Amino acid sequence: MRGKADTTRTEPAGTPRPPRERAVARAVESSVAMFRRKVRAGELGSLPVVLVLATVWIIFQSLNDNFLSPRNLSNLSVDIVGTGLIAVGIVFVLLLGELDLSVGSISGLAAAVFAVLNVNNGVPEWLALVIAVLAGTAAGTVQGFSFARTRVPAFVVTLAGLLTWNGLMLYILGTSGTINLDENGLVAQLTNYYFTDDAVAYGLAAVAAGVVFLVSYQDALRRRSVGMPHRSLQALVVRTGALAVIAFAAAYLLNRFQGLPLALLIFLVMVAGLDILLRRTHYGRQVYALGGGVEAARRASLNVTGVQTAVLAVSGTMAAIGGLFLASRITSVSQSSGSGVLLLNAVAAAVIGGTSLFGGRGTTWSAVLGMLVIQSIASGMAITDTPTAVQFMITGGVLFAAVVIDSVSRRTQEAHGRA
Repeated sequence: MRGKADTTRTEPAGTPRPPRERAVARAVESSVAMFRRKVRAGELGSLPVVLVLATVWIIFQSLNDNFLSPRNLSNLSVDIVGTGLIAVGIVFVLLLGELDLSVGSISGLAAAVFAVLNVNNGVPEWLALVIAVLAGTAAGTVQGFSFARTRVPAFVVTLAGLLTWNGLMLYILGTSGTINLDENGLVAQLTNYYFTDDAVAYGLAAVAAGVVFLVSYQDALRRRSVGMPHRSLQALVVRTGALAVIAFAAAYLLNRFQGLPLALLIFLVMVAGLDILLRRTHYGRQVYALGGGVEAARRASLNVTGVQTAVLAVSGTMAAIGGLFLASRITSVSQSSGSGVLLLNAVAAAVIGGTSLFGGRGTTWSAVLGMLVIQSIASGMAITDTPTAVQFMITGGVLFAAVVIDSVSRRTQEAHGRA
């Protein structure tokens, strides 16, 4: 009996690949080569924190299968928002090579202002919320102007602010101590509302990937028009595809629990907006220039006083917004609001995420990654019933490693003439 003829064709060795496949291969090779050049030059970017985050997730998942469950990841995505927003404001200050120690007190002050106005005095929620945020902006502006005009280091000015705003918060709260928020109110719903329709999360994931591609493509065209190095179209497609995979995976996991949290959506939108402000506006370029050297910026006729004041105002504003999200999470405001390890976690998140303590390097997304690391450690410790003391030691070790990497990276860049 004669068997069927084998119709499978074997390509001879050396057969050229299709044009599309060759283009994708070139894009990947180009991206890998660029990545290697940056690493050798000390421009590590987000690589260290991504590796740390992956390690943390792998370890805790091996210890407890519930760590990467949709429920825990959904809670994690909401828990990072309050402190993460404060950390984003600190990124602005760190870019100047300075430090804001008052953000915890400002966050507590803003929450207290909102609670007293809305709960105790019957002011409409939207108006009380606006006044609370403006209180944070005003506090940051006062500190920024004092720092810029007196040239006293920002950490000294904001240390005085830490005591002042904390005292003002205690005065506003009075002897009542704790004020409970309306659980069905606007602020309480910030961290308790979820988009339960699956299409919302998937649709926003698609929109995010599309926006990133368009912005990257426009940037590549602009750089090519002036003869600067730029990414190829194929490299942009590969990069956007990787982002889309992450976005859709996150949407899938969130939809398996309660859906997309409103708090996470607001957080990501604000981080993206502030990233555009920093990297694509004249103001943002001035911030990075001041981080490179204040005296050089002055000689270049930059408005140093205005930029420094604005940076501290942004930090105060973000601290106030973060404080409202923290109050929303527990639906109350007390005399302990804004205290504890809040300040340390916010600063650590910015630094662990990759923002340089020396100024001039970092993005708002640094705070997101750093906050993910810190909150992942906290969440993993809670699930595995590990003592809080161990959590502090691990977080401190990660922070120390981040500072060391930052220092080594800076020296490497100086050796290559990039810093």
